[in-house]
Amino acid sequence: MATQEKYPNRWVQLVLGIICMATIANCQYGWTLFVAPIEDKFHWARTAIQLSFTIFLFFETWLVPLEGWGVDKFGPRPVIIFGAILSTIGWILCGKAESLGMLYFAQILTGAGAGAVYGTCSGNSLKWFPDKRGLAAGATAAGFGAGAAVTVIPVANMINSSGYEQAFIVFGIIQGVIIAFCALFMPRAKLPPGTKAIPKVISSKKNFTQTQMLRQPIFWLIYICFVGVASGGIMATASFGPVSRDYGLDKIPVTLLGVTMPLLTMAMSIDNICNGATRPIMGYLSDRFGRENLMLIVFGGEAAALLGLVFWGREPLGFMFFAAMTFACWGEIFSLFPSMCADTFGSKFAAGNAGTLYTAKGTSSLLVPLAAGLAKGGNWNRTFILSACIAAICSILSFFVLKPWRRRFIEANNREVEAQEAAEAASSR
Repeated sequence: MATQEKYPNRWVQLVLGIICMATIANCQYGWTLFVAPIEDKFHWARTAIQLSFTIFLFFETWLVPLEGWGVDKFGPRPVIIFGAILSTIGWILCGKAESLGMLYFAQILTGAGAGAVYGTCSGNSLKWFPDKRGLAAGATAAGFGAGAAVTVIPVANMINSSGYEQAFIVFGIIQGVIIAFCALFMPRAKLPPGTKAIPKVISSKKNFTQTQMLRQPIFWLIYICFVGVASGGIMATASFGPVSRDYGLDKIPVTLLGVTMPLLTMAMSIDNICNGATRPIMGYLSDRFGRENLMLIVFGGEAAALLGLVFWGREPLGFMFFAAMTFACWGEIFSLFPSMCADTFGSKFAAGNAGTLYTAKGTSSLLVPLAAGLAKGGNWNRTFILSACIAAICSILSFFVLKPWRRRFIEANNREVEAQEAAEAASSR
């Protein structure tokens, strides 16, 4: 009697991916806590310090296509372990940096490591859940969005008690160990027959390689929308630490549910929870109601939140509410766009393709120094207005241009595949 083949539990794989994402999230979302202490110690220009964050984002994103190719070829385990090692070394060097050059080099390593973890876990979820792409991508991205909420308080406390240098070193090591351990239990995606159900949104039967995808004009519209929304979100969210300081809000004591802490620490905890919690929800809803329909709503919501910061951002409650709303809306790009990419260009090369699309985040990071430049003198309204306009334009583009174009593209490719299958079936008779 033949033994039944065993398949890894895909939900366990999803949980392991979420843990990895939650652990690596500090590299991005915890950064704003370090800006002021570094500025106070070395008296470097804030724009020069924030350039290191741009460097981090650039290397986090622009190496992901290569890392995605590695996942498609070798599986997730070696790529994630490599990322864990690089990010640990990067944060240790951030804590040791005595010059801007050393800080920039450290952020190159951190970015490459974080990108390896992020790109692998995100692309891997698409492979394990071809029938629930939005939910899986959203849940995985939620780990990255909400993960920092778990550690932001201890990181902030360590910065205050032991200095930012110690915080970089200690949490860098902790992050690396946890991620590497999880990676040991993450094999290549292997699904039992019948799992590859057709999702409830229109999906391509044709599988495009990275090179083939790059030749499609529709990819570049998706890319432009990703860049637009990401640039607005990154310009705003990467600057909330300096914004709260310039507005005199960062150290105001705030009490919520019996817990009192400085406003910036409280706001960041709430922001990251909102950023993470909405990703699987919107991913699930996009599985049911369509990607572009959700984009219209959430990208428009980001624009509204950023305008709210213009009018009420100098008030403690106004800052906390609209900052949280901004995080809740802009983070959906990391569930909606990877799902859309797999829907449009197929599942076979999903990790590499999603990684290629993810470089849009690196492109958008180039605008972070612009945010600081626009806010020269402590007036952040210009930054918020620019970000709001970009988000609003992308909301309109995604619904009125991308939606009909993508449907025509997928339907044409599906007809081509079906015709080819019919011809092959006829010839075999």
